[in-house]
Amino acid sequence: MTEEIIVVSTPYVPGYRIKKQVGFTWGLIVRSRGLGGNVVAGLRTVLGGEIHEYTKLLNQSRSEALERMKQHAGEMGANAIIGVQFDSSEIGQVMTEILAYGTAVVVEPEHEAGDPVRLV
Repeated sequence: MTEEIIVVSTPYVPGYRIKKQVGFTWGLIVRSRGLGGNVVAGLRTVLGGEIHEYTKLLNQSRSEALERMKQHAGEMGANAIIGVQFDSSEIGQVMTEILAYGTAVVVEPEHEAGDPVRLV
């Protein structure tokens, strides 16, 4: 069983100190919306409101990009990723690229187990 990778959008992990910066990490996925999804979405644009098919597709794509980034960071020897962000773009009006990226680091708890934690 592999250790879970901590993922944060901040430049630090609360309660941990960074021991080592491993490097830039990313996860990338390119998805086609498909003809059926485009037809249904096209009909929904006439009526207005949320296009559920695209929302579902983008949520699935972001989750997959995030998992690929975590896998990449783990292969690099990291146990956390800081400064995580997402980016997306269209390719040829039929495909969407989703990129998750951040800095892979090795972190350790600031306090040993059993040590009293003082709140400031």
